[in-house]
Amino acid sequence: MSYLTDKKRVTGLGSAKDGTGHFISQRVTAIALVPLAILFVLPFGYNLGAGYDRVVEAYSHPVNAIVAIMFIFTIFTHLRLGLQVVIEDYVHGHGARSALLIANTLFCWMFGLTGVFAIAKIAL
Repeated sequence: MSYLTDKKRVTGLGSAKDGTGHFISQRVTAIALVPLAILFVLPFGYNLGAGYDRVVEAYSHPVNAIVAIMFIFTIFTHLRLGLQVVIEDYVHGHGARSALLIANTLFCWMFGLTGVFAIAKIAL
């Protein structure tokens, strides 16, 4: 017994079989951001307004650098997943949707890698 409508049977459109994995990834990144945000904000807030040398010294410490890299990676992964849902739900044209999904992925990867590179450059 098939639960597909006649139109979906003809056009071959059905479940992409990716919704559950996407949902779980979104929730895991959200949960991971809670402790990472706290651990990121502590040294960031402590050094806010400090001189360049003090900030470089703080993020040269391996723990602060690793937490900052994990935070940046996780936040841009979470952003990409969240924006993907919004684009898929509210953009109706196939071409526009595809273009925005590609732009979303490129935007998140570009800025995520830029942040990771900046922290790595300070740490090394």
